[in-house]
Amino acid sequence: MSGLIAQYPLGGLTWHYLQYLLGLRDLGHDVYYLEDSGAWPYDPETGGLGRDCSPNVAYLRQTLSRFGLGEKWMYRFAWRDQWFGLADRERREVLGSADLLLNVSGTLERPADHRARTTLVYIDTDPVFTQLRLARKEAEWLERVGAHDVHFTFGERVPETMPPTGFHWRSTRQPIALAEWRPAAPHGGAFTTVMNWTSYESVEYEGHTYGQKNVEFERFLDLPARVPEATLEIALAPGKNQQAPRERLVASGWRVVDPARVCADLDAYRRYLESSRAEWSVAKNAYVQGQSGWFSERSACFLAAGRPVVVQDTGFSATLPVGEGLLAFRDVEGAAAAIREVQADPVRHRRAARAIAEEYFDSRRVLSRLIDEAAAVRPSRRSP
Repeated sequence: MSGLIAQYPLGGLTWHYLQYLLGLRDLGHDVYYLEDSGAWPYDPETGGLGRDCSPNVAYLRQTLSRFGLGEKWMYRFAWRDQWFGLADRERREVLGSADLLLNVSGTLERPADHRARTTLVYIDTDPVFTQLRLARKEAEWLERVGAHDVHFTFGERVPETMPPTGFHWRSTRQPIALAEWRPAAPHGGAFTTVMNWTSYESVEYEGHTYGQKNVEFERFLDLPARVPEATLEIALAPGKNQQAPRERLVASGWRVVDPARVCADLDAYRRYLESSRAEWSVAKNAYVQGQSGWFSERSACFLAAGRPVVVQDTGFSATLPVGEGLLAFRDVEGAAAAIREVQADPVRHRRAARAIAEEYFDSRRVLSRLIDEAAAVRPSRRSP
């Protein structure tokens, strides 16, 4: 499978991709990790991209070694076209003999380069944006997505809510390695989340603008004043094309912390989620408008940790049980009511949260279904 563990050596992203590896391994598959994004490595110290990949490669090696996968990874440093991990011959053998290649988040720069006899699987973790770009006939997206044999999406309602794209979208969810999350860990008193103010540019489609979390958060700015009995905290990254208004957030009653301090690595991220009373979060504006049924991989981790999740509805209320453990809201009044509901009976909601994770996000169930569906699709032998 592919991902961005080395590219972005951050706790939340690492868990996102790592749980695919752990889940596949636990099902008995011989699993390897491939990273060939074409991007220059991100430097958490400076917040920019650099020409030295050695810290990123060391992070990847250390992380996978910790979970018994230290000899099963491949990473290409795009600037020098240099490979790390498996030796060249072994890398070619592995990629040439693999039954499935899961391109999670579409991270491969040139997926067709790794075709061989493999069934290429596209896993869309950013629905609405993906489908709108395809509907706009953006050539790069059509080529990249079209290189794959089978297509999955976190937007479980995409076929009924998004414009036609020419691709058959099958539903999937974030797989969670349940044994890695500890519901019995002590929790604190704050509702928390980890978020970017903005991640990338908005998308225009048929006269509508589909934006980022900043658009939605503005609607809930005064939420702390409506639930003064609750502490609302956000581990907030600054934003890539618009800076987060930290002073205004603090003045409105939000507690704002630096994610680089509280959840920078794998263990710190898990501790931060487990130390929460519950999660509260908005979604990206495009997810809210699109109502695709997208559900956050971060929120799935909160559930696995036995922490209730109070999040803005993106259509997931049609595919996941809501009301206990997982509470959906559409406006500020609904958000305040959901917070009060969790406050009133936290033990019941913690139990329900873990039960939802076990029923709907267990990596054994999620990945077994994905593999069975992908294996049933006969690869088309497109030329690279």
